[in-house]
Amino acid sequence: MKRLIHLNTYSKLLLLIISTSIFFFLIYISLYLYTVQEEHHFYKTTYNQYDKEVKSLFRLNSKTATATIIDVTYWDELVHFTKTKDKKWYDKYILSVFESYESDYIGVYGLDQKIINKTASPKIKSLDFIPKEMMSVLYTSKLKRFYIKIPEGVVEVFGATIHPSNDPKKNKTKPSGYFFMARLLDEPFFNALGNISSSEINLVSSDYAIANENDFVIVGLDLKDWKNEAVAKLLFKRPFNLNYTNTKEILFIVVLVSLINIFVYVYYTKRWIYNPLKLIKSILETGNMSSINSLKRSQGEFGYIGNLFEENSNQRKQLEISKQKAEESDTLKSSFLANLSHEIRTPMNAIMGFSDLLSDTNLKEDKRLEYLKIIKNSGSSLVSIIEDLIEMSKIDAKQIVPNYKGFDLEKCITELYDSIKITIPKDKEIQFYILENPDKIQGNILTDETKLKQIIVNLITNAVKFTDRGFVAFGYSINKEKEILEFKIEDSGMGISENYLKVIFDRFRRIEGEGSIELSGLGLGLSITKAYVELLGGEIKVKSTIGLGSIFSFTIPLKWDQTVKAIKPKKVKSFSQNHENKMILVAEDDAINFLLLKKIIESKNHIVLRAKNGQEAVTICTENPNISLVFMDIKMPILDGYQAFEKIKVIRPELPVIAQTAYSSFEDKEKMMQSGFMDCITKPLDKEKVFELLDAVFMELNKTQDA
Repeated sequence: MKRLIHLNTYSKLLLLIISTSIFFFLIYISLYLYTVQEEHHFYKTTYNQYDKEVKSLFRLNSKTATATIIDVTYWDELVHFTKTKDKKWYDKYILSVFESYESDYIGVYGLDQKIINKTASPKIKSLDFIPKEMMSVLYTSKLKRFYIKIPEGVVEVFGATIHPSNDPKKNKTKPSGYFFMARLLDEPFFNALGNISSSEINLVSSDYAIANENDFVIVGLDLKDWKNEAVAKLLFKRPFNLNYTNTKEILFIVVLVSLINIFVYVYYTKRWIYNPLKLIKSILETGNMSSINSLKRSQGEFGYIGNLFEENSNQRKQLEISKQKAEESDTLKSSFLANLSHEIRTPMNAIMGFSDLLSDTNLKEDKRLEYLKIIKNSGSSLVSIIEDLIEMSKIDAKQIVPNYKGFDLEKCITELYDSIKITIPKDKEIQFYILENPDKIQGNILTDETKLKQIIVNLITNAVKFTDRGFVAFGYSINKEKEILEFKIEDSGMGISENYLKVIFDRFRRIEGEGSIELSGLGLGLSITKAYVELLGGEIKVKSTIGLGSIFSFTIPLKWDQTVKAIKPKKVKSFSQNHENKMILVAEDDAINFLLLKKIIESKNHIVLRAKNGQEAVTICTENPNISLVFMDIKMPILDGYQAFEKIKVIRPELPVIAQTAYSSFEDKEKMMQSGFMDCITKPLDKEKVFELLDAVFMELNKTQDA
């Protein structure tokens, strides 16, 4: 007994299961095997007997028809009829005695397999359902019984070759034709057959799977066609009652033993297994510390598990936090790098290329200005692309909504045409034009103008990319019934194969082939375009033919801008105020960004100080009361821009602070303004914007001082 107490939980459970189960299974198996053997033997005997009975009965049911067709088909006058096709003879000797054949159909065919004459009961509407190929087989076999499925149901067909009376065995002469009798296997047929066999008969499909039923014996009889392939199946079903007196006694013993075994098993399982496992479940679901303490008090392995739970409880929380951060970081990094790699190359190429050209000392002034303009525009494009890619990631995460506003669509189309036309390479013989639309938009529409422009630019750029000569055209039309705008971008380029049309809008997919080997890109442009279209509530499609070109079309809802815009006088930016020699602090950890902002500010004759981190900015503002303005970078070491700003406001609440940051989303700008910054500018810096801010700040300061 002492040894039993000191056994671990698994050993106790194993001992209990073995001791009770051996006794239980010895009794149950012996009784069960005896019952099953007797039941199986009786059922098998009954089934075999029933199967033989059904087959014999079905053969007997067909013997009369078989004998009839054998008698009819060695008949001299019938042989003569196959040659003369005398309808009067047929009506007198066949049609008039049709009912005596006990058939629903009689047909006489010539050796050419064409029907000579036929007779059918009202049950059969089909005209000629005897397979022609079957007659070739019947020519050799002389007699055939088979089944055919017709619209009216399944028919049993008896076919035989026609011979003269002196050839009853049909082996002396060649056939003169074919004679067919058929009867429909309908409800009366099944009822009659069921009464004879004391069975319930049903017609089912040939692939019907027969399921065993305890109270019935079921036999299936395949109905085969002339090819020996099953077309249907007859199910014969007869009640089967198996009732042994010993079975009840056996079941009573089994139930009694089972109840005793279950009671013992449940009692000790609850005590040794259920209660500890319940505590473990509670711990896993809720991390309840009281459950951990209760589990620790258990004996054996469960007490050890309780100690492990206590040790790992805090680690689990830290791991979950770390895992979440790692997943978020990995997702953002993968998405950003993949998108950026594709879209960044074109503007970067222009910036680096024209920057290299500027190093030429012999460059003319007009060319230098032109190159500088291109570099600036490409830089703006690069910033726009990066912002769009970030916005695309936010769209994927459903963190952004379209910025709807009213604008003039006609003006937008014209501006796009003018700006895109000059970007088409000179070496491409392309006619670029706007598709004429007689029903032009009257008034402003409501949608996201920036996204719409980006969609059109992406599709036109894609069309130009794959077109060396011919045309590229774009335009729109109005569908007033569906209240949508449909835009089309057509080209006469290389076209797209049907295989690529299925995946053209998928990410990282691009057209591969001889004509596109030299084209770069990772295949993000069209997927981004599709995302923008769906964001605006539309859909995009493409049609293309190899060698002839492609047509991209997309739709957006047609919504009118009902806003009445008040005419506001233009604000004239004035830089005439001479606010000079002001001391300005620039908090910027990046040397290049600091140098750029310093040069811009110094061009207005101001003094510039620098702080390389947030803590340094706080210190300089504390020690230098002559500082009139602070440009505060948001992302800096030690203290970020928000933290540094909070400390400066405590020390010098009147000091104006302008945020400068690479965070350019609407949400980020709102956060900065709500935090108390006087204003904010985004990188890359715009010189005119900086000048405007300087004038505005110092004019406001002057007003405050005058007051």
